[in-house]
Amino acid sequence: MKKLTLIVLLSCSFATPASWSADFNKGVTAYQAGNYKAALAEWRPLAQAGNARAQNFLGFMYDNGEGVLEDDLEAVKWYRLAAEQGNPKAQYGLGVMFANGEGVTQSNVYAHMWWNIAASNGDRQANENKAVIASQMTAQELSNAQSLARACVSKSYKNCYKKRSSTKTKKST
Repeated sequence: MKKLTLIVLLSCSFATPASWSADFNKGVTAYQAGNYKAALAEWRPLAQAGNARAQNFLGFMYDNGEGVLEDDLEAVKWYRLAAEQGNPKAQYGLGVMFANGEGVTQSNVYAHMWWNIAASNGDRQANENKAVIASQMTAQELSNAQSLARACVSKSYKNCYKKRSSTKTKKST
């Protein structure tokens, strides 16, 4: 019986990434066709189960009001979950949220920090944004952002953001 249980568990663990990929790709196809409801139906369970790519796309959908009401706090939630897993697109998205003060308190320091991390993980747009925002920062702010980025990387991207202090959470549509 123990042998059968082990075989079942192993087969389930190997099947999970493949099913995640298939469902994720169904979501991509639906999203590209403009069927946001179907994309959401595919990605939400994956995101809730911890799939960073699906979490990033949910963040993007909430950030832009695609298939859902635009909700900055919900966008930040999903971006953060994916960013903590090292997803550079989600790290980039958090940088945008901090730069614009959407769902978080506006902070060039945190925007630079997240774009610095995303750029180090291969996101080219983050590298460009990091350079632009750096030109608007003092030397002390830039030093703080770089220190925060190093600390965040050393913590494996966990607990690397500050929460919004304001009550304004949604963009007008």
